[in-house]
Amino acid sequence: MGVISAGAAGFLTGDLSRLLAAIPEARDSTFQLGGDLLVNRLGFGAMRLTGEGIWGWPPDRENAKKVLRRAVELGVNFIDTADAYGPETNELLIAEALYPYPKGLVIATKGGNTRPGPGQWVPDGRPEYLAQAVDKSLKRLKLERIDLWQLHRIDRKVPVEESLGAIKKAQDAGKIRHVGLSEVTVAEIEQAKKVMPIVSIQNRYNITDRESEAALNYCEQQKMGFIPWAPIGGSGTRSLSKAGNALEAEAKRHNVSVVQLALAWLLQKSPVMLPIPGTSSLAHLEENIAAEKLQLSAEEWKRIEELARGS
Repeated sequence: MGVISAGAAGFLTGDLSRLLAAIPEARDSTFQLGGDLLVNRLGFGAMRLTGEGIWGWPPDRENAKKVLRRAVELGVNFIDTADAYGPETNELLIAEALYPYPKGLVIATKGGNTRPGPGQWVPDGRPEYLAQAVDKSLKRLKLERIDLWQLHRIDRKVPVEESLGAIKKAQDAGKIRHVGLSEVTVAEIEQAKKVMPIVSIQNRYNITDRESEAALNYCEQQKMGFIPWAPIGGSGTRSLSKAGNALEAEAKRHNVSVVQLALAWLLQKSPVMLPIPGTSSLAHLEENIAAEKLQLSAEEWKRIEELARGS
């Protein structure tokens, strides 16, 4: 997650009342996923709880389990994972840490991306492979039904209708409650919806990377969940936690970190936005969740958005 400013939690005291007082109505902190799953909009992405290259078990397995348990304690009830994270170890870890699951906890997983090695990702949308992937995720997660199963990537070698046909069978058999897609265009969403209902989209999106704006707008119109991955820029040079970020001065002015500012921006951007920031650090987890409290005026957000566009 990178370095987060020392004053990151400052707005939890006096600043918070000032910020809230300036706003006539607080935004809704929950979303009805698929129309029947109430989730708190700030979730947790479990991908970082793996080894280097999203491969193998995390270096400190006990700490990773503490992070998952603490996320739930802090009110997170939407956890995102995938069979490709590890591969397999991420789903196993979630079951180790949280099973038996507390009532209302939604675990979203994905299938359709295979892992030949660390840092490598190869889509596989063959119906027989996906049917098997669903069964294996159910077993690892110790679930009778997956609340949200997402097609990790569309396999260009397989018609999406065939891939989703296998998923529809799994849904009809009671193994999946709702289905989502990842990294898709509006045209691809509409194509998929001819096969079965789609309740959510997971595309890369953050304050400095808005290539999926059209997909977000579509989700808002259709009341579908939009799950932005890399909500704070991801790792490497695109990370918003890097020093010298254009938003640093603005974050300091509100006594928060750039990361918190970026997460709060996502939450105010759209009522269907479901950010899933991930971390292997308990301290960063606490700071991420605290971002939910930050609410600014429309004018302040506009200025912040303009600064981000120029970065």
